[in-house]
Amino acid sequence: MSFRKRGVVLPQSGSTSSSSTGSTSLPTTTKEQPKGTRPSPLTGTPTTSTGTSSLDCLFGGHSGLVLGSSLLIEEQGTTDFGGAVLRYYAAEGVVQGHTVHVFGAGEAWGRELPGLSEEKPKKEVAKVDGIGREREERMKIAWRYEKLGEFGTSGREKTTTTSTFCHSFDLSKRLILPSPSNIHFTPLSTQLDLSFKPTDPSVSPFANFLTHLKTQLSSSPPTTIHRIIIPSLLSPALYPSHASYPEHILQFLHSLRALLRAYPTTASALITFPLSLFPRSTGLTRWIELLSDSVIELAPFPSSSLQVKAVPGQEEPAQGMLKIHCLMGGVGGGDDLSFVLGRRKGLVIRPYSLPPVDGDQEGQNPGGLEVEGGGKATKVDIEF
Repeated sequence: MSFRKRGVVLPQSGSTSSSSTGSTSLPTTTKEQPKGTRPSPLTGTPTTSTGTSSLDCLFGGHSGLVLGSSLLIEEQGTTDFGGAVLRYYAAEGVVQGHTVHVFGAGEAWGRELPGLSEEKPKKEVAKVDGIGREREERMKIAWRYEKLGEFGTSGREKTTTTSTFCHSFDLSKRLILPSPSNIHFTPLSTQLDLSFKPTDPSVSPFANFLTHLKTQLSSSPPTTIHRIIIPSLLSPALYPSHASYPEHILQFLHSLRALLRAYPTTASALITFPLSLFPRSTGLTRWIELLSDSVIELAPFPSSSLQVKAVPGQEEPAQGMLKIHCLMGGVGGGDDLSFVLGRRKGLVIRPYSLPPVDGDQEGQNPGGLEVEGGGKATKVDIEF
């Protein structure tokens, strides 16, 4: 009785006897993301940071501003919290090496960008005890296995560099722009001068900026990220009166939206809009909102309520409310959101909660509660 070893594949006639060729596979190359961008966990589309981490979190699953989209920041009153958000957005672009395009503002606006914060991450110092030694040994073992890499991958495929997505800035410092600078300042087509001559209403004040954007976007390599910044849209301090004509402003927003859609992986835009001059009840404002991908509103508190000093050890009091009108992949409108602008933390967006009433001693101190006998409730009476 003859026995034959099982599991042996007999070679067939006419087949190539090269087992190594069937097992070899081409090395997979992953496309490297441009600096300052990362794919969205929700859709995989590239996103970039606004320079404000709490604002990036508002975009829900995207965790950042989606490239190829625009964000409209409406603001009530005479404050300029929206301008601070634009400066953080521009400063983040300068640090990441992106190309920044500012419309309607001069070079003095670029010299007011906040500088990088010098806060260094706290290093964890291991204690000289049994727990510290065990943790150190685990770190060494994990580091050794990490150096081995995954099975079947080469060393060149594993060399990936991680960059910071959102930096921390300090408002008390100023960012030193590189030379040559990657910020472009474009004036209006009908820039106001001291001659006091009447401007031609038929000339669009946005024509030069559109031409500049088309030239820059078409001539840049696909790895260059562009940040478009438009501060105080239609503000009388910057724009002539005919800039608010629908044939000018709506045509400009349509063209800007078309450019963002034509370059969905390299361009994004942030716009601030004075809501006190153009209320949301007007048709022009509604059209501006419809032509924007995301819309939020900043409603600062009156100046009298901003004089409340922060208690040491507690969070700073809110400086205004934030309303979400439309947000790409944004969070739901379940909680009332507030914001506070700090020197080191920047603009922080958080859920709003009412502070305790000053005269409500009973609500703040459990020892102020009364019992049936008219006395004060003690800890024993409360823990029944």
